[in-house]
Amino acid sequence: MSDRDLSATALLVLPRRAKQRRTTVKEWLNTAAIAVVALIFAFPFIWMFLTALKPENEVFTETPQIFGSEIRWANFVEAWTVVPFGRFILNGLLVAILGAALSVVVAVLSAYAFSRLRFRFRDKLFLLFVLTLVLPQEVLVVPLFIMINGWGLNDTYAALIIPFAFTAFGTFLMRQFFLTIPLEYEEAALIDGASRLRTLWSVLLPQLVAPLSVLAVFSFIGYWNSYLWPLIIINTQDMATVPLGLGMFTGQFGTQWALLMAASTLAVIPSLILVLLLQRQLIKGVTLGGLGGR
Repeated sequence: MSDRDLSATALLVLPRRAKQRRTTVKEWLNTAAIAVVALIFAFPFIWMFLTALKPENEVFTETPQIFGSEIRWANFVEAWTVVPFGRFILNGLLVAILGAALSVVVAVLSAYAFSRLRFRFRDKLFLLFVLTLVLPQEVLVVPLFIMINGWGLNDTYAALIIPFAFTAFGTFLMRQFFLTIPLEYEEAALIDGASRLRTLWSVLLPQLVAPLSVLAVFSFIGYWNSYLWPLIIINTQDMATVPLGLGMFTGQFGTQWALLMAASTLAVIPSLILVLLLQRQLIKGVTLGGLGGR
């Protein structure tokens, strides 16, 4: 190969290598930026866990310390036993799982009606339904309490689950995803003799696994973290949920911070496990762009 050919080859290879080098540097910078942002968001949870391992008298010091003089795993055992925290976890799981399931069913049926059925004032009713999202929970607790009290459901699981299963968020979310599915799928099923419920179950829902997972996770976390409504409607310790249980570590003579952080760490675990199990579906549901509609 002549010198001229070698020079021509070098002119072709060097820019390509430079481009690859720039791409590699850009990827490293993006990874570093993502790692920094992730660390910022994770820092409160890391600090909570490390505080849960400290002796009580070392939680607050003049100079903040990341680690205590000893690692006290016993704080988790004490947090579990000083109050019936296991009971609170079971109550919270029962309410969150049943509430999330009911929320998904209600959202799917109402979203299907608003997106596929034709009836008078459909769009105006949907707009009115969506407008309820602007109402804060504090405005709703008084009429909800009067309604639940009139039904005699105070201090029951039904009182914790039913009121917030019929929300506009799930309906709005699922309706937007329904609108992304071509009508031809449903028309073909109806021509073959399938009922609307069979079409919904066999044709539409299999295409909506990701958004259903998103709605289920959001509903679960909403029920799991709910504090104001359980505080109002629950009267006995046996029916208390996790947020109410965390409040029991604050008493007349102060707050047991180490135990509170240990209990808070335990309270985060169910939501963390659920998110990790449904991670792929959550990412897919977010990237589908279901909020766009058509």
